[in-house]
Amino acid sequence: EAGELQLNMERFNIINLIDETFEALEQRAKQKNITLKFDKEYGKAIWVYADKKRISQVLYNLIINSIFYGKEKGTTTVSVADIGTRVQVEVNDNGIGIDQKDLPRIFERFYRVDKSRSRDQGGTGLGLAIVKHIIEGHKQVIGVRSSLNQGTTFSFTLDKPAK
Repeated sequence: EAGELQLNMERFNIINLIDETFEALEQRAKQKNITLKFDKEYGKAIWVYADKKRISQVLYNLIINSIFYGKEKGTTTVSVADIGTRVQVEVNDNGIGIDQKDLPRIFERFYRVDKSRSRDQGGTGLGLAIVKHIIEGHKQVIGVRSSLNQGTTFSFTLDKPAK
């Protein structure tokens, strides 16, 4: 997978894509009694310029991780903020969190914070590496904040379409 990531850039409504991702993962969340919440402070479309299929993959990976590592009866919240020429998307949970010593390595291929737990759930350890590759392919930034037993927030930016 070396080299440039091929992107099919287009203008699309990120709100609709998040709604579609929630629909796809609703059953998984229900199995763990996790509430999926979308902070829609805007009642309108928020347009971005990105590869829709790849960003769908990013959202899916971040939200499914949040469900896997979430606490029973927990909440996963996705929020979108307009920040000038960009849009920031955050995926937040009140799950098990990630130890500070593990944070620098979580985007590495095959790295797992909890080796035994991840194997039980069938993860490959590639999800976050793929997410980072896609976001960096868009020349954007992905970040993470976490506290053990309090939860984790992943955030990434996307460009808005040129006017």
